[in-house]
Amino acid sequence: MLARRHVLGTAAAATGTALIGGTATPAAARATGKDRATGKDHEVLALTHATLVEGSRTTPDQTVLVRGGRIIRSGRSAEVVVPRGARTADLRGKYVIPGLVEAHVHTSGPEEVAAPLFPLTGVTSVREMWGGPVHHEWRQKVTSGRLLGPRWVIAGPLIDGPPTLFTQDTGNPVIEVRDEASARQAVREVKRAGADFVKVYSRLSRPAYLAIADEARRQGIRFAGHCPDSMTIAECSDAGQQTIEHLHALLLATSSKEKEIRRGLEQVRLDPREPSSLARYRSWFRQVHALEYEAVRTYDPARARALFDRLAANGTRVVPTLSVHHTLERPDELPTTQEESKYLPSWMVGEWPGTWKALIGGRTQRDAARIRQIYAHRLRLVGELHRSGVELLAGTDSGTGYLVPGFSLHDELALLAEAGLPAHRVLESATAAPARMLGLQDSRADLVVLDANPLDDIRHTRRIDSVVVAGRYIDRAERGRLLTDVERAAVSSRPPAAATAGALRPCC
Repeated sequence: MLARRHVLGTAAAATGTALIGGTATPAAARATGKDRATGKDHEVLALTHATLVEGSRTTPDQTVLVRGGRIIRSGRSAEVVVPRGARTADLRGKYVIPGLVEAHVHTSGPEEVAAPLFPLTGVTSVREMWGGPVHHEWRQKVTSGRLLGPRWVIAGPLIDGPPTLFTQDTGNPVIEVRDEASARQAVREVKRAGADFVKVYSRLSRPAYLAIADEARRQGIRFAGHCPDSMTIAECSDAGQQTIEHLHALLLATSSKEKEIRRGLEQVRLDPREPSSLARYRSWFRQVHALEYEAVRTYDPARARALFDRLAANGTRVVPTLSVHHTLERPDELPTTQEESKYLPSWMVGEWPGTWKALIGGRTQRDAARIRQIYAHRLRLVGELHRSGVELLAGTDSGTGYLVPGFSLHDELALLAEAGLPAHRVLESATAAPARMLGLQDSRADLVVLDANPLDDIRHTRRIDSVVVAGRYIDRAERGRLLTDVERAAVSSRPPAAATAGALRPCC
């Protein structure tokens, strides 16, 4: 996955160094270089004798040189001269992969907890799926070096139709659009606010959705998100939606009775008088699960292949978010204790059991059995998507219950492997694939150093020795200290005055 054409070779575009064939300009031999903004010297970081994970193979005994936050050279250790005065890390026996990208997050909480957890767990870039001013503030702090955190790609507020699945109790804005004119205005509003893309949601009407797609093209901004209940997956793909989040709509679209099921979907109703987001989502889940079970019973492999071929041809990506499906659909496997939850404030973690009870409580044994079948079918569909050439991106919906930022991505990788993806394709779903889509394929030095080969077992991505974040090398000892700092910040954190039990966002 650390292929030169994907990660290392792109340095030439940003720095002018030539990396083809492992050669570099004489500038790569200097131990320091000047920062144009500050005039200060940049120290060279030399990662020596590492094993690089490249696609489905490994390349041993490699040296990577980093300066000014950028990779300036990579090659055989015997051929790469380490400049005098460079900071050197001997990585014999270690495996280096690109920094991981989390393609579906909802980040909240105190900044000294929320931001650092991502890079300290190897997640050096995130796609924020419900953006707000705080995320732009954090991004500025990270960029200026005032806060350790990931590289952020940020959506605008959700754009949904009436009645939206979310009410004011989330504390996050939702733009509710009723017609084409308000839909177009919402796109312009999101762009003016500085969002990187538009987030579409489940209850949009067909005219409003198509207006968003057209206005996004006019405004030169991408749109992504849920497949609305009013649209088919194929229609969203043809309209240019960049990603499809979750597997609800995809399940319905692969049934031999899709037309009948869609008529049922048109009858799904939410009570606009209901002030609780959890109650609205609980109602939506109950109604949609019945339709999903019928779709499982009537799964049509030929329809699925035709749809998946269409998605692949259109370049539509799917973010399965198996992690959130797992927590909602296999509650018998929810952790009773979770070591990584110590890195979150207790007032956040303490909400999870009550929220999940409000969402999924009251299921009968028959309901639970059917939903387990639905989840197993989701895993099969993910395997089929992969085999059909649809690009999959690893995302978890972290920020919802039981999904700890950063840590949860490693669980998602294991679930993708369980769905049938080979280890190198799982890694690609969290590295090269999202980097291509998000335009992150530059020479920025974002790397994860592992104690074991993830191609042997994808769970080895959890065995982190050290990380490189925008060129900053955080070795094992410093990483341990910084995680301790996060834990202490979580312990001392107090809930904001506006926090409510319903503020957790399920499946968004």
